[in-house]
Amino acid sequence: MRATYITAIIIAVLVSLWLLSGQFGEQPEPPASNIAEQNRRVNLLQEEKPLTKVRVATIHSSEQERILSVRGRTQNKRSVIVQSQISGIVVDRPIERGDRVEKGDLLCKISVEDREVGFSEARTAVEQAKIEFEGSQKLSKQGLQSETAIAQTRARLAAAEAILERRRLDIARLEIRAPFPGVVEEHHMEVGQFVTPGSDCVTLVDLDPMLFVGNVTETELPFLTPGLQATARLATGHIIGGKLSFVAKTADEGTRTYRIEVEFENKEYKIPSGLTAQIGIPVESVRAQKISPALLVLDDEGVLGVRTVDSNNIVQIHPVEIVADELDGIWVTGLPDVAQLIVVGQQLVVAGETVDPTHSDLSIVSTGESEGATL
Repeated sequence: MRATYITAIIIAVLVSLWLLSGQFGEQPEPPASNIAEQNRRVNLLQEEKPLTKVRVATIHSSEQERILSVRGRTQNKRSVIVQSQISGIVVDRPIERGDRVEKGDLLCKISVEDREVGFSEARTAVEQAKIEFEGSQKLSKQGLQSETAIAQTRARLAAAEAILERRRLDIARLEIRAPFPGVVEEHHMEVGQFVTPGSDCVTLVDLDPMLFVGNVTETELPFLTPGLQATARLATGHIIGGKLSFVAKTADEGTRTYRIEVEFENKEYKIPSGLTAQIGIPVESVRAQKISPALLVLDDEGVLGVRTVDSNNIVQIHPVEIVADELDGIWVTGLPDVAQLIVVGQQLVVAGETVDPTHSDLSIVSTGESEGATL
């Protein structure tokens, strides 16, 4: 009986010890006490990660003209439809479309018909009226002619001279001549055609000087005054110079923009009307740096900028403004006077990130070497 109790007590003690052993086992690691502790651990992990390698180049600012760029087109300064002032049959049209003419050149000729006869009659009437007037003056000196009679002969002479001048103008109007130098864009008369006053002869276009026209916004308008030098880059690649000749004072109702005109010489008529052109007008001097357009990036808000590295090798993004555009690069403002520009790897890093920079030759700033280049 004593042995049975002893065995039961031993078993009870063993079970109790086994149950109590779970309370003193390995405890799980408690979660991080706060966000700061979690951030500390993330930073420790980042410190263990290798820094991104980038290539940088040192660029310096210099004085550069801010160029106001306006997209426009060429436009002839004037275009006139030359018309007939008299009726008759067309007997000559010595010009064709595309012909270059000088002021006074014959464009169309209308038949004389009986106009020369009318001119001769009018000239004879003038001679007769002149004789009558002179005769009345002689009689007046002898006291044989009244003042009323003299006035009548004077009036008849003036009327005859007016008719003669009208006949002379009719004959002169038979030949339709160019009012200014230009190019015949279109002809509207054919030989043998009967025309009346107001009938179209030719469309004459003046191509020298040539205009480049465009539109600017209300924020660009204050920078512009007539007389400023300007350049135009044509769709053909040609670049020519001229002067700003006109700035509108009222806005277009539809676009709320202001028309401008730049005048260029075109003595050889090589530039036709209607060509697309990019007009550049220097408006002020600024400090700027020249870079490749390939180095431009957009920040989180969609603002155009470039990435640089500061003295602590931390990436910075600087909003920039393009002030001039050239064939081998663009000029931008918004950077420090001396900047470490990321020229390879700018798309692989973000603002605030610490990087491992390698200095590069300045030539890459303009050439815009691709990011696939060796870092």
